[in-house]
Amino acid sequence: MVGACFIPFNNRNLDISIFAFRPTVVLVGDLIEALKHFSLSTETLGCVQSSLLQSIHGNMILWYGAWLKKSCENKESLIATLLSMLNNISTMAILTEHSFFDSYAGESRDSSVGAAKFCRGDTISMCVASSLSSKNDINDLSYACLALFKSNFLRMDGVTSGVCLKSQNKSAAASFYVWKDLQFCYSWILTDQRSSMLPYLERFSLELKYDIFRVVYVSGDDNVVNVAFVVSHPPNSTQMLEKEGESKEQKQVIKTSKVNYLW
Repeated sequence: MVGACFIPFNNRNLDISIFAFRPTVVLVGDLIEALKHFSLSTETLGCVQSSLLQSIHGNMILWYGAWLKKSCENKESLIATLLSMLNNISTMAILTEHSFFDSYAGESRDSSVGAAKFCRGDTISMCVASSLSSKNDINDLSYACLALFKSNFLRMDGVTSGVCLKSQNKSAAASFYVWKDLQFCYSWILTDQRSSMLPYLERFSLELKYDIFRVVYVSGDDNVVNVAFVVSHPPNSTQMLEKEGESKEQKQVIKTSKVNYLW
C-alpha cells in the first residue's frame, strides 16, 4: 500500500512540525530506516501523518509530522520527548533545526482539494525565509511571502499544489511546493527569480534557505522493516543540535537590497 500526506491550507485542525537533519554517516539508507521507525513511534504521541524528504543535491533530510492540535498543546513537553527519542540516531545525524509551523494559505491545480498532497517519489521544493532583524514583524513577513506565492503559483508550470507556512516559535515563513516531476522544478528555478522576489522581500533582512527534495517515505507505506525503535533516556535538549559556527552549506542570506540564490 502506498500512503499519502496532506498539508491543509489552514491551521484549524493540524500543527505541522519539520525537523532538519544533516547525515554524518556514509550509508544514508540506514538513517532513513531509523527515521521511518521514529515516524511510527510518534503515532502514539498523536502524530497522524509523517514523511521523510531527502535532498536531491544537498546533504539534508527533513522529517515532516502533522499533529492533531489537541495532542500537542504542551509543545515544550512534546519536543523534549521527540528529542529524547531521536537520541537513538545521534551517531548518524545532526539535528540542525526544528520548528512547529502554522499553515495559513495554499493553492492547488485541483480546486476540489484544500490541501497539498504528496506521495513517495514526488518532487518537493521548499524555501524558508528567516528574519535576521528583530525589526521584522512575522506577520509582515508572512504576508509578503504569501503575496510572492500568489504571484508565482499560476506561472509555475508543472506545480500541482503549494502551501504557505509560518513558524510558531521563530520569525520565519516557508513555501512548500509539490511538482509533477523534477524537470518542471528545474525549469522554474533556472528562470530569473530576482526580479519577481525583490519587490516583495527587499525591505527585509533575511536568511533564505532553498532546496529540492524527493519524498522517500510517507506514513502508510508498507516498506518499513519490522525493527523496534527504542526510546532512550532524555538527553540534554541540545544534544543533537548543530553547534554554533558549524557548516552552513544549506544557507544563503538576503540582505536588504541584494538577493543571493542557492542555484
